[in-house]
Parts: sequence; C-alpha cells; structure tokens
Amino acid sequence: MNRLLSIRQRLTPSRVNVYFSIICFFFPPVLGSVVSFVFNGGGLWSVLLIALKKRRFNIDRAMMALTIAIYAYCAANVMASIVNNTIVRDAPRLIPLVTFLFFPLSYSTWSITQKTTLVRIIMLSSMAACFVALLLAITQQYGLGIRAKGGAGNAIVFAEVLCLAVMVCVAGALSGIERHRVAFVCAALCGTIAIIYSGTRIIWLVLLIAGIAVLLINQRRLRGRNAVSLLLLLLAIGIVITAVGFQTIWGRVEFLRSDWEALAIHGDYTTALGLRVALWDIGLKAFREMPLFGHGVGATQLLIKQGFQNQFGMDAGFNHFHNGFLTALVQAGILGAVMLAAIFIVAARNAALVLRNSADPIERFGATMIVIVVITYLIAGMTGILIGHDILDSVLMVFLVSGTYLASGRRALLAEEQTRPPLTENQFPSPVMEEQALPSATQ
Repeated sequence: MNRLLSIRQRLTPSRVNVYFSIICFFFPPVLGSVVSFVFNGGGLWSVLLIALKKRRFNIDRAMMALTIAIYAYCAANVMASIVNNTIVRDAPRLIPLVTFLFFPLSYSTWSITQKTTLVRIIMLSSMAACFVALLLAITQQYGLGIRAKGGAGNAIVFAEVLCLAVMVCVAGALSGIERHRVAFVCAALCGTIAIIYSGTRIIWLVLLIAGIAVLLINQRRLRGRNAVSLLLLLLAIGIVITAVGFQTIWGRVEFLRSDWEALAIHGDYTTALGLRVALWDIGLKAFREMPLFGHGVGATQLLIKQGFQNQFGMDAGFNHFHNGFLTALVQAGILGAVMLAAIFIVAARNAALVLRNSADPIERFGATMIVIVVITYLIAGMTGILIGHDILDSVLMVFLVSGTYLASGRRALLAEEQTRPPLTENQFPSPVMEEQALPSATQ
C-alpha cells in the first residue's frame, strides 16, 4: 500500500506531462503508431480532467485562431458526407478527425509544463530518436535487405517524422538553448543518413528546404567565426552523406529517370511515377464532378478503383490520391481544401509574428518548430499523404500544440498553484544560453 502511495506521489501532473512529452517526440520514427495511441489517449485524459475541473482551458489568441481553422476543416468533412447523404457510410472514416478535435484540450493540459523543461524534452527526445532510427535503418537496409521504414512500417511516413526530428536537432544546435551542440549535429547527421536509407526522395528535398529555413531563422547567430564553422561543418556533413548514401541516392534517381522514360515514351502507368500521374488524373476528374462539397471521405477508394478500370484498364487500389490537397478536394471539395490550407496558413502566420517580434530563444524555437512542420507536411504532401494517416495526424498535432505553446502561449497554472502567487517564466530554472551557435574548431 505504501508503495502504491509512493508511486502516486511521484506521478504528479507535471511529471506525467514530462513522460508524455518524451514519448510523443521519441516514438514516431521508432515505434510508429504507438504515438497515435499515446496522443489520443492523452486527449481523452484531457477531456476527463477538464470535465472534472482539474484543468482549465488555456486560451490565447494564437491557440484560438488555430483551433478555429482545425475545427472548420473537420466541419467541412462532416458537411461533405451530409451533402452526399453518406454520413452513416462515412462515419468510421470520420472518427480519425477526433485527433484534430483534441487540439485545444491537449494544449490546455500540455501547457502546465514549464517552457524551459518542454524545450529540453523536445530537443533531447528528438536527438535520441535520430540515433535509434539510424540503428533501425541499418538493420533493415543491410540485415533484412529492405527500404528503411523504422517502426512506422512505411518508408515515407518514417522519413517524414524523422525529418522533423532531424530539423529539431538542427534548430537545437543553432538556438543556443542547449550546450551539447556537437551531439545535436551528430544526431541530425544520423537521422539524415537514415532518411537516405528510406529511399524517400521527396523528403530529401524537404531536408534541404527546411534546413535552409532553419539557417535563415538563426542567421543572427551565424556571423564571423560561426559562419566559417558552419561552412566547414556543412562540407564535412556533405562528404559523409555522399560517402555513405551515394549508392542509395544514385539508385533512386535512376529509378525515377527510368519511370519518367517509361511514362513519357511508352505511356506506362504501372511504375511508381506512372501510378501517381494516373491517380492525379483520376482525382482531378472526380473533383470536377463534385467541386464544392466533394464526394465524402468514404468514396475515395471506390473512385480510385473505378478510375483505374475505366480510364487505364488497370486493377489497382489506393486509399488516397498521393497529393494531400487533391485528396481534400475530392473528399470535401473546395471548402475542405480551403479549410485544410487555412490550418497551415494560420500556423505559419503565428510563427512569422513571433519570429518578427520576439528575440526570446524559447519563443523563437517554438516558432521554428511550426515552420519546420508546415514545410515538411506541405512539401511531402504534394506526392503523398498530407493528413489522414494516424501517425502523421498525431505528430502534426504534437508539433502544433507544443510549438504554439512555446512560441506564443502562456503557462497554465495547476489548481494547487492558484492559491500561490504565479511565477514568471524568468523565475524558472533555465539552461545556460551561450552566444556561440556552433562548436568551435577546438571542441
């Protein structure tokens, strides 16, 4: 009995939040769908806590704007099913939208964590995820002879969530919040190599664009000797990546070239590229049939199967159109696609305001997280899934919740803290913040 009491005393709300945060940032590339169970379970727990008045809604302008955009997107999907009179058929496919509905609830309970603590958790968990992901990638690439797909079970999803961890490590190395910059750089390199082993070409482009964005955000810290150190570091990283991943990169580029030739010269739609082009053609025709409200979320597979049979004489089936916005256009029409775009526009605007007006490194790190997730999802979603996958949906919410809180939110006090004078963020212990953004040559 005493042992149970001791465990209960240790599992304070703040400590539970710490464990929850570690899982949410470490598990996506390593254990895949576990993060979905954890995040959605945390959302249900948040509902219970708020219903019992053990938590209070933590509302601020940035969070409210994003909540409105997210809920509008969910409403557009429900409306599409109602208009098509398929709400009963579509009900099972509408259930995953609950992940998005948890956004304000998760925000209210997650924001009891001190910002300095949450930042360290995000950085260190992402760093650990990169190291473990490389071990998994090497095992799958050389031990099993398959494309690296980590614990996600899908090479594209694995690469996408790992890309976020890599960019967090890059941001951590440049932000000056943590001392262990060499470890973050090594972790980012390991994660990048694992992404190369996944063979996911679109994420290679995402790495480049998101990396440039992170460098531009932190350009004030990259001057003088830091700029020289950065150039030398990038050169060394480029050499390592080329040496380790050249065969994989060259093979995937050649594969794309042969697919293009087969499609352009022979009209072959059976290749990976040909199937995507066929899907886009089917999707555009389906959108033109129902442009305003779409066909509903439950019609996608049937439309794709019929499209392949009628337009290409092929027996093929997919559950999305390999383009996030095209999938939204078919499922929920123009209204759904606009609401989906609004989520990323509002998130990007929140981040831009913070980056323009704030010099606080923690707030800028939160805004950087938002920039990273917006770039990654939008670019990767052009040839794959934008949302509609359990891991990707949960990770999107994890980054939007924590990034928005760090960038522009305020800490929510627990019930027992309401009776004490509130602490300011400056009174919390904070890690040493040094001016130098990159390790010197002597480190």
